Amino acid sequence: MTQVFDDKGAVSAVTVVTAEPMTVTQVKTTEKDGYQAVQVGSGTRKESRVSKPVRGHLKDIAPVRFIREFRLPGQGTTEAYERGAKIEVSSFAEGDIVAVSAISKGKGFQGVVKRHGFHGGPRSHGQKNKERAPGSIGGGGRAGGRVIKGMRMAGRMGGDRITIKNLKVMKVDPATNTLLISGAIPGRPGTLVEIRG
Repeated sequence: MTQVFDDKGAVSAVTVVTAEPMTVTQVKTTEKDGYQAVQVGSGTRKESRVSKPVRGHLKDIAPVRFIREFRLPGQGTTEAYERGAKIEVSSFAEGDIVAVSAISKGKGFQGVVKRHGFHGGPRSHGQKNKERAPGSIGGGGRAGGRVIKGMRMAGRMGGDRITIKNLKVMKVDPATNTLLISGAIPGRPGTLVEIRG
């Protein structure tokens, strides 16, 4: 992350995202596949590391590291895309509002204060080691002596697919294939992210 200044001198926190060119690997149509979507590939990979079925699927396209499919919203049409075409970072413009999805950082086993935002107990009146304890979970009569589904308790946190909406594209740099997106996005440095307009 870094920060940028606009024309009026206001500062904004931004995340720098490298958006390498993507290649259209397949165009799916309602007639042939039952739905409309565009399949794209990005990154590079040795041909020896690609399985034979994927190699046959790509045929005349250079081996790619990631393959993802994007359904077209509403009555979108696939006519604008053709197999082998490149989608570059220049398809975004400054001021665009985007949604970013990625796998969040894994945080391991965490307690209720960090995982769910519980406030914990009072820090006085003989409290020794209960400041971050979850307290009662009901039990007894309410749930028949069992823990009901969905009870917020300690457990494994992070490693989920998270989508952040309404982020603004602050700057587009086609020379270095980078985007500056306002605010923080999920994942660690190097995470594969999906940016949708």
